[in-house]
Amino acid sequence: MADVTQQMVHVTRHSAVNLMADAGVDARQWSRIPDDATIRKTVAAIEARNMRVILAETAGDALQAVMDLIPEGAEVMNGTSTTLVEIGFDRVLEENPKGWRDYHAIVTAENDEKKRHALRRKSVAADYFLSGVQAIAESGEVVGCDKTGSRTGAWPHAAAHLILVSGANKVVPTLDDALRRCREYALPLEDQRARRVYGTPSAIGKYVILAEEVSEGRITLVLVRERLGY
Repeated sequence: MADVTQQMVHVTRHSAVNLMADAGVDARQWSRIPDDATIRKTVAAIEARNMRVILAETAGDALQAVMDLIPEGAEVMNGTSTTLVEIGFDRVLEENPKGWRDYHAIVTAENDEKKRHALRRKSVAADYFLSGVQAIAESGEVVGCDKTGSRTGAWPHAAAHLILVSGANKVVPTLDDALRRCREYALPLEDQRARRVYGTPSAIGKYVILAEEVSEGRITLVLVRERLGY
């Protein structure tokens, strides 16, 4: 297998840079890379809430960290995530060098609609569930949102291990700012993506705020010092 972990951020037609003009978002406010002191402060605040943080310098480092976290043959599910695509996780999953049981492939291969919905509900309880995030407060709360809950449903409890991947551009000062970032930045961009991919608008139907984790080692955030996703 080619060493995809050495590649740079994989910009796609659905990356933020290609949607910003139509989305009308303020990247200068909502997609800045914090200084090192702020990143370190945020990492400490997240870890104080019993969530492990792996600080990665590049997208390639983040992808390697994700691969190292998931053992061979594990059951794996991932939510739709521009961040995961940009670090190259989709390509690794397709090649599947560690023989993971790819729950997403199982779900999409099911032609019966009722069975597919049942599998999708079960998939949020996968051994390893991967997702991007929409915002991180410097006080340590990690925020996710989506339309139906198909991605965030795994976050609070269902997934045995939750692996979150985020660019440092999603760090904002407060929890209120994090919720604003969801509405004013992530949603307009996701709306543009949804219209182009599915032909339908998006909306925020569910918010999840990870404020504290009681299960030791259950949640790992791979935080990357690059602009990723939205």
